[in-house]
Amino acid sequence: MPASICRQALQIVLLALLLIGSAGAQTMVSVDRPILNMRSGAGTDKPILWALAQGFPLQVLDRKGQWLKVKDFEGDLGWVYRPLVSKKAHVIVRATVANVRSAPSTRSQVRGKVQYGEVLRTLERKKSWVRVQRQSGTQGWIYKPLVWGW
Repeated sequence: MPASICRQALQIVLLALLLIGSAGAQTMVSVDRPILNMRSGAGTDKPILWALAQGFPLQVLDRKGQWLKVKDFEGDLGWVYRPLVSKKAHVIVRATVANVRSAPSTRSQVRGKVQYGEVLRTLERKKSWVRVQRQSGTQGWIYKPLVWGW
């Protein structure tokens, strides 16, 4: 097989791997205002589905001008105005109750508990743990499968 064909085949394989890897990547945003309306369509003339609190994480699925089609942690879909969201990393608790610990280990001291739907600022990630901060300022580690976001 000529070298040029081998190079082309290798380039095609590398491009395919790159596309497959980026397809799995999630683009996340979080609400950057005290309250943000999630709407049924791209525009202020579309009905409001619900109001989201500051920090609420959302997965971006599509774009239409300055509007983002998003999905929340419960799988609900809607549209938000792009200038009102940011790339500040947050997670939302999806367990009924979860422990916030002093270190990334189930053996570490429990600093507190968080409830379903509570939004937490993401400070750091370490394997299957996330260091978070509550709105009150309290920090600690939570097991990643118990939260959604980034």
